[in-house]
Parts: sequence; structure tokens; C-alpha cells
Amino acid sequence: MKAWVDISAPAHVLVFRPLLALLRERGDEVEVTTRDYAQTLELLERHRIDAEVIGTHGGRSRVAKAFALASRLRALKRYAKGRGYDLALAHGSHELTITARRLGIPSATTHDYEFATLQHHLGDRAATRVVVPDAIPEERMTRFGVRPPKLLQYPGLKEEYYLCDFEPDRTVLDELLVNRARTLVVVRTPPDVSLYHRRSNPFFPRLLAYLGHETGVHAVVLPRSAEQRDYVRSLSLPSLIIPDHAVDAQSLIALADLVVSAGGTMNREAAALGVPVYTTYGGRIGGVDEMLIRDGRLRPLTDPRALELEKRAPGESERVRRDPQILLDLLLSAA
Repeated sequence: MKAWVDISAPAHVLVFRPLLALLRERGDEVEVTTRDYAQTLELLERHRIDAEVIGTHGGRSRVAKAFALASRLRALKRYAKGRGYDLALAHGSHELTITARRLGIPSATTHDYEFATLQHHLGDRAATRVVVPDAIPEERMTRFGVRPPKLLQYPGLKEEYYLCDFEPDRTVLDELLVNRARTLVVVRTPPDVSLYHRRSNPFFPRLLAYLGHETGVHAVVLPRSAEQRDYVRSLSLPSLIIPDHAVDAQSLIALADLVVSAGGTMNREAAALGVPVYTTYGGRIGGVDEMLIRDGRLRPLTDPRALELEKRAPGESERVRRDPQILLDLLLSAA
């Protein structure tokens, strides 16, 4: 089988890393496309995944996003036409499923947040199969034209699958000059450039100010863009560490005492790794986060003073590991 995978955001690199390995172990031929967006290219290089770069992110304005979408759709069609693909796979890349449908290629997409409405109206409708966690109620997918047998669901978090073989690398702490005697907090900035998160998060500057003045804390802030990085640095807060480049975020999370994130992936990675995690997300909470909050694995945060800034005891984490072959089999059912 010849498969085409489109990786359009940093988190997708992590999802597809074990799936690409499984496909190639089966003897399948796999070609990967990507776009220049945030740390996507850096992460592809870090994980030694070769990819053809096609297009960029459209930025904040709707007009720019629409232009970038139309441009990338044309470029992907030119790229994929005549290459003999048997199947196209994506994690939320609506450009891939739309292009695949135009070219008559079966496609499967997966995602775990059901309220990115525009993306799913485009991408899910065009896909042959849509694979989501069973924490998302079926009825929330019907408005995108997705119901069984097109809809397939899996137990748990996608992070429990792609982190199945993961073990943390402690050298990341030395790389970032983290003082191990301090409480280590990993902070992920809000997804302000995401289409589904239009309003900035006014809580976040207060959070940074609070952590940045805590002398017993080292808070590693992971920005989503150069603009965010420059803003956090301009605050000149003594307890904040802002990396210059993409880092081994999964190791950082696994070694942290707690995680505070305004976006979904790092929240769920922390939950999968058994690390205390708080969400400051300002948009509508999806089914996966609803489940994690019910189970006590994710805590909403509205006041920085509610953070429990304590060191974790060694071996305190309770990890959940799942077989990525389960995810791959669901995606391959589109062929």
C-alpha cells in the first residue's frame, strides 16, 4: 500500500511518529507532506521524519486564512495527482481530506476536539472515515455529517497511544538550566492564532506574573510563536525560563511537578503521564476535557493562587499506556 500523510501542526508530528513506524514495518510506502507552522518543522527534524513542505499557516485574519487554505489546496492537488496513493491520513488536516476526495483517494482523519466547527465542516465531511475518542458523544459529530459507520471511536486519550513507548530524558532539565531544587512548572501559552480560539486569554498575563515572582519555582514557558516568545521575554520575570527553540516537551512534562496549559495537547499529555495539570483554556470545553475533569485528572484554573506549587514525590505518577496499533487499524479501515 502507498499512503500519504499530511502533518500540518506540531502535535500531529507526535501522533504520527509511532503510526509511521508501524506502517513502514508492514512494508507500506509512506510519503509525508507538511506546512511551515509554529514548531512543526523543528519537531519533524527532531523525530527524523522527512516531509515535503507545502504552504504556511494563514496567521490571524480570516482573509489570510482563506487565502492560505485556497493556495495550499491547489498546491496539494498538484503534488498528489498521479502519485498512486491508496490511502490518505491526517490528524485534523482538512486540506488533506478535501484534496483526497477531489482526487478519488480514500482518506481517514482523526481529532479529539469537536468544537473546531469550521475545520470539521470542511475536513470531516470530505473524509471517508473519522476517528475520535469515545469521550466525544456521537451526537456532537452528526452536524459534520459523521455517524457510524463513517464514525469510529477509540477508548482513552490519543496521548496514551503515542506516548506508549516514551521514557523521559532528564538531560532536558540541564539543557534549560532548571534548578531541580525548585518546583518545576511547565506552562503552555494560549492558542491565540487558532481559528477556534478567537479571543485572547486575559488570565494568562496574571498567571505569568504570579509564577514569575515565585522564588521557589522555575516555570518553563513554551510559546506557540515568535511573537508570544518575545512578549513573555519582555516581562523580564526572574522565575520564568523561555526556550529559544523547540524542546523535548514530553520529557519536560513527565519531569514537571505540575503543568498549566491553555491548549489541549499538553494538558492531555500530562494526564497520560500522570502529572498534575491545570487548564486555563478560554474556549468551549470538549468531551475529552469534560471526561478528564470528571475523573479528577484535569483541573480548571481561574486564580493563579489556587496552584499547588509543591514538589512531586518520585514514582508518584500513574501512567496509562495503550497500543498505537489500535489507532492505526481504525485509520486503515478507510482503505
